[in-house]
Amino acid sequence: MPGFELFGTEEKKEVQDVLDNGVLMRYGFDSMRKGHYKAFELEKNLAEKMQTKYAQVVSSGTAALTVALASAGIGSGDEVIMPTFTFVASFEAILSVGAVPILCDIDDTLTLAPKAVEASITEKTKAIMPVHMCGSMADLKALKKICDDHNLILLEDACQAIGGTYEGKPLGSYGDLGCFSFDFVKTVTCGEGGGMITDSEIFANRAHKYQDHGHDHIGTDRGAEAHPFLGYNYRLSELNAAVGIAQLRKLDDTIALQKKYYTILRDALEPITEVSFRKVPENGVESYAFLNIFLPDENNARDVHKAFSENKIDACFYWYDNNWHYYKKWEHLLEQKSLTKFSNEIQEGLQKNKKPFPASDAWMSRTISCLIKLSWTEEEISKRAEKMVQIIKDTL
Repeated sequence: MPGFELFGTEEKKEVQDVLDNGVLMRYGFDSMRKGHYKAFELEKNLAEKMQTKYAQVVSSGTAALTVALASAGIGSGDEVIMPTFTFVASFEAILSVGAVPILCDIDDTLTLAPKAVEASITEKTKAIMPVHMCGSMADLKALKKICDDHNLILLEDACQAIGGTYEGKPLGSYGDLGCFSFDFVKTVTCGEGGGMITDSEIFANRAHKYQDHGHDHIGTDRGAEAHPFLGYNYRLSELNAAVGIAQLRKLDDTIALQKKYYTILRDALEPITEVSFRKVPENGVESYAFLNIFLPDENNARDVHKAFSENKIDACFYWYDNNWHYYKKWEHLLEQKSLTKFSNEIQEGLQKNKKPFPASDAWMSRTISCLIKLSWTEEEISKRAEKMVQIIKDTL
């Protein structure tokens, strides 16, 4: 999956352009740039690739979520429904705008279960945030209907799923807003970076201001720009954007390679009766970033994962015990451990999350996710598949 596995002359050329003109900041210094505006170019290319009207690049995937939430007017005391399985950035972004993350059960898609979402809606709910973990999506059609019925924002966290599609639309473009991460281990990397896409002119106009201290970017005099509202610094540097431009050009080839290796691995594991696979919703096409399998029960999953590790099968994750990606290890969220004091609304709202999520546990305790590496050869992935099959058979 990581784009850094495919670094080459394309990235070096784009970065060298920036170093040659000496302007590392995306705004201003027009006379020095020699026509190079890498962040703007990356936004144009991202919007075109994701088939949306607008794109805003920022400093991280977390920043993208934060900017998206703020652009949608989500703030103090508002509730945002998110899955129990995600990266900690999802709830960090929600808290950063003063809103309350409401944890919700997942299903066999490994992301939000629509019935659980419907049951979690209150008068304070303002948005539903499905997280397309490990390359595949939630039942977006069902979630979109829920949002339409309750007048809610559908915000897609597609940070781990760029290149996937749903009903023919790129993931991230199906909802009101979509977000991507371009960090070092993502399919498209800027080193550090993120992006937000939308078809809403209102959200887009808010986003480009909010990510740059509220500057309106009108005129050519940076010092004379007005501030229609407060903003913060989530800008992406020209150097990071330059890497992203070259990486985004490779996306189709990257997805094709991921699919090829994913298919070899899945075809090998398919005949094993004790192994089943994550559900991909109808009309969905995953990005093939991970192969996600279910074992019959928790003990089987733990034993197989341990055997993989002992036999040097790397890049296989048992998320159930993971500190960053599953709610059971988010004690800093659940116990409200923060350097700053939460408002009473946030403190009260977070109490809703201090409960068991047995439906999520039932899926995650049985799940092993296998990263698809781009640097493998076809021979290496074939041998890996054979070895995994034998380990599973020997273990079970």
